[in-house]
Amino acid sequence: MQLLKIFDPVTNGLRHKINIKKFLFSKNNRILRNGIKGFQQNKGRSKKTGHITNWHKGGGRKKIFRKINFENKGYNSLTVIVMYDPFRKTLLNLNFDLERHRFFRTLNIESLFPGTLTSCNYNPKNLMLGYRSKLLEIPIGTVISSISSNKAKTQFVRSAGTFGIVIQKDFHNVLIKLPSNKFLKLNVNHSFATLGKNSNSEQKFIKLGKAGSSRLIGKRPITRGVAMNPCDHPHGGRTSGGRHSVSPWGLPTKTGYKKKEKKNIKNKNV
Repeated sequence: MQLLKIFDPVTNGLRHKINIKKFLFSKNNRILRNGIKGFQQNKGRSKKTGHITNWHKGGGRKKIFRKINFENKGYNSLTVIVMYDPFRKTLLNLNFDLERHRFFRTLNIESLFPGTLTSCNYNPKNLMLGYRSKLLEIPIGTVISSISSNKAKTQFVRSAGTFGIVIQKDFHNVLIKLPSNKFLKLNVNHSFATLGKNSNSEQKFIKLGKAGSSRLIGKRPITRGVAMNPCDHPHGGRTSGGRHSVSPWGLPTKTGYKKKEKKNIKNKNV
């Protein structure tokens, strides 16, 4: 299903705009009113002092925060609808628990449509797309997402279009390749994962088209450090240089700072 919408260039703001067809997703939140945690807005400032804690953020439209089930408790559910979440790139599923008779939300898996049965079991009889289980039960070479470590909530591979691959497994540990090409080692009995790739992989093709769309999201204009005063940035003070590029807190930014691996000098053979 094609999710991208290319707008006709009626105005300058629509000339390069590409967005997702949100009318394909459900907007009905009456089923889960208790799962809505109220409105939230990007501020980028401390609640106590009012100082800027997150640069280039602020304003934006109010968004409803939706509670999502990231726990590993067992369930057998039916996917009711697919919905859009303004706080994350991945789409959401509205599931109905067939045993406890309650609704809850989970992250949507690509090619998982309404009417599909999903489950979370420690020892499943069979594994299908969207099923969640221990890494002990998942075979090598499987595409997985929403990985949790040590019985905790989901921590890894939650963004849109991302997935991990089970590379190696033994009786105690499993090696997973993450989307960042790094490798993660977890316990096979205490870690869980969902079979399949996260939905909305076409998110990377979205183009906002105009600055007003960025402001609605909560992104503010980026100010150069050399255009600031010395009290606001180390580059400030009407100078065109004189020092290496640093962050607003004085840490180097373009010299490979904190990117080199530390050498263990003690174990080196002299």
